[in-house]
Amino acid sequence: MAVVKPLPEEKAPDDLKPIYESMKKKFGRMPNFFGVMANKPEVLKNFLPFYAAATGPGALDHRYKELAYLKTSILNGCEY
Repeated sequence: MAVVKPLPEEKAPDDLKPIYESMKKKFGRMPNFFGVMANKPEVLKNFLPFYAAATGPGALDHRYKELAYLKTSILNGCEY
């Protein structure tokens, strides 16, 4: 199976630099999940608003959203 590695910040195009900085402020680093998407900048740029809407304020508490996220990752055999 092919492995897609996260795009290191130094290889990221200039238009992604603000996203890398924002992620580092929020998470302390660029999470691999987003770093992999950075290989196709248009994918990362379009995914971020969706992700913010799905994980942001809503009818469910954040902890339940996180549990659903983790359970889905486990069911799909994600390694992290």
